Amino acid sequence: MQMQFGPERTHEFVRLFYVDLEGNVPTFFSASLLLFSSLLLALISTLKRTSHDPAWIQWAVLSLVLLGMAIDEASRIHESLNGPARWLLGKHATGIFYHAWVVLGMAIVLIVTLSYLRFFLNLPLETRKQFFSAAFTFLCGAAGMELVGGNYGESHGKDDFQYSLLATVEEGLEMAGVIVFINALLNYLISHHRQIRIDLNHSCPPH
Repeated sequence: MQMQFGPERTHEFVRLFYVDLEGNVPTFFSASLLLFSSLLLALISTLKRTSHDPAWIQWAVLSLVLLGMAIDEASRIHESLNGPARWLLGKHATGIFYHAWVVLGMAIVLIVTLSYLRFFLNLPLETRKQFFSAAFTFLCGAAGMELVGGNYGESHGKDDFQYSLLATVEEGLEMAGVIVFINALLNYLISHHRQIRIDLNHSCPPH
């Protein structure tokens, strides 16, 4: 029995695993990582609220932020910002700003960073280091490599090996950043909540 892979089959296989396309394995994996991060943050928020820690609100909001990122990763909502961003940038929406949505994205990141600065500084030192490493790695991909890829894509197109390599590095850094963040959250849970009990019968009336 012989198996032959023509151009159409090869294209289908590439589409299934190419990181710069939507609705495939890498997209599902990235969205799942972000969703898992959101669930861990929600768990920490619940534990903080149970222990009457006022910081539970910050953890809850951060959980919603990661949930939004997971939804965006699955649907690429951020790409719809290209139009408004290009209108704002005008003639400057070229070169590294070819993917103009990055400018608005960086503004949102700055706002969140300033809003969470006190929260971040109140975290344990080891957690701060891990959070910083995660954010730095993720932003190197989501912002840094996006700018580089946009500049290259505008000049040379998006159908050659070099652009594919840039896109792979970009998505790889984003995935790595989220994985580092998940590890940081798990370490935080282990350090501060060694035992977690889930009572499924809590809301059930006694018979």
